[in-house]
Amino acid sequence: MQLSRRQFMKSTLVTTGALAFPNIIPARVLGADAPSKKVNILQIGCGRIGRSMDMPGILKQDAARMIAVCDLDSIRVADAKKCVEEFYAKKNITIDVATYGDYHEALQRKDIDAVAISTPDHWHAQPVIEAVLAGKDIYVQKPLTMTLVEGRAVSDIVRKNKRMFQIGSQQRSNLGFRMACEAVRNGRIGKVHTVKVGLPTDPSGGSTAEMPVPSNLNYDMWLGPTPLKPYCEDRVHSQNANPKKRYGDRPGWLRIDSYCLGMITGWGAHHVDIAHWGMGTEMTGPIEVEGKAEFPTEGLWNVHGPYHVEAKYANGATLIIDNTFEVGVRFEGSDGWIFVTRGAEKVTASDPSTGKKKKKALDASNPDIFKQPRGAKDIRLHASPKNDHHLDWITSILTRKPGATSPEQAHRSNSACIVPWIAMKLGRKLKWDPKAEQFIGDDAANAMLSRAERAPYGAMSFLKKNA
Repeated sequence: MQLSRRQFMKSTLVTTGALAFPNIIPARVLGADAPSKKVNILQIGCGRIGRSMDMPGILKQDAARMIAVCDLDSIRVADAKKCVEEFYAKKNITIDVATYGDYHEALQRKDIDAVAISTPDHWHAQPVIEAVLAGKDIYVQKPLTMTLVEGRAVSDIVRKNKRMFQIGSQQRSNLGFRMACEAVRNGRIGKVHTVKVGLPTDPSGGSTAEMPVPSNLNYDMWLGPTPLKPYCEDRVHSQNANPKKRYGDRPGWLRIDSYCLGMITGWGAHHVDIAHWGMGTEMTGPIEVEGKAEFPTEGLWNVHGPYHVEAKYANGATLIIDNTFEVGVRFEGSDGWIFVTRGAEKVTASDPSTGKKKKKALDASNPDIFKQPRGAKDIRLHASPKNDHHLDWITSILTRKPGATSPEQAHRSNSACIVPWIAMKLGRKLKWDPKAEQFIGDDAANAMLSRAERAPYGAMSFLKKNA
């Protein structure tokens, strides 16, 4: 598994000769298990979301092989290696999984075809860009980036280099979400005038007491392009000796706006993506936004608390995001409504809850909407094989055909969360030009579309040096 496909074929033919090849190589190598039919994957980020979502989702794919893992926490790297090797051992597959503390070294390997990135939000843009330029296909957790400027750069570079891309917006591969969006797109509820998105909130708090940096953590690189701050466990992730706690608890960085903007992008990237999918506004954004939110003034965790956002689109629809709504997406049209959510499904055990009674995962003012036969001219949205998001990505790599979500769609759904976040921060109505990706007549708001980067880290700093 350490050989590239080309090296494998070349070395085999040279040493055995074409006629001897079938007599020496096991028959399985020429079938589905042939190295040329496997996608060799590097996993970057082996924490909560990596261990609970992305690693299991990739490992179960027969056409993929996870051959390397990387994390800035050496305990997590060792645990990930053991996890992957034990998984394959149960399938009688022996793989010596390589471990890395710095993804740059791993990206130099020619035998790695693709990279899965499950890192904190402030460490999305740079590894995506560097992996693309190293010729790798990409899977990255949502939200795509921390800033809108980063998102534009990522989308442009992925498309320019023609890499296969997928983002962790797994709702795109869920049958219920697809059925809801197809029904909306095909006019089953008439003209859409309002879309309501419900998201939970994260608590304030967090200890600011400085602690010694754990010897197993490369803390300076973990901070990356963000300002230098004293280490405390509530800033990063759990160092609990119990693996269930170490990988199960929601890490503190999710609640600090240097590393995450809060639920407005954390879960907003999921549901706004579905709102765009249903409205057919995947390649654009709002034209006017206003919002208000409560921001903590004490403690370490400072992402927004309760909030209300309204965003108007050129098609006449208004997107409303509010923490008092039921978690999910409700499309309201001239002839009825459709509501879609995950129901009781959780990505991780530590996902927050609103405490409200769950509605049906898929509901409508007229349930017969979903029984209506589709016409020949009806819009049919992308259907992931087996409704499996990671399989969708692997399939796109093998076929070189687009997957469930393009980099531009991922950027647009994220930017439609970042723009409201800026409105929440400023507390005033903003006019937005989705084509130019600039606020109209507001220098203070435009200044928030990017962030200063601490050397030597940062996606935009990297691009300036390597343009």
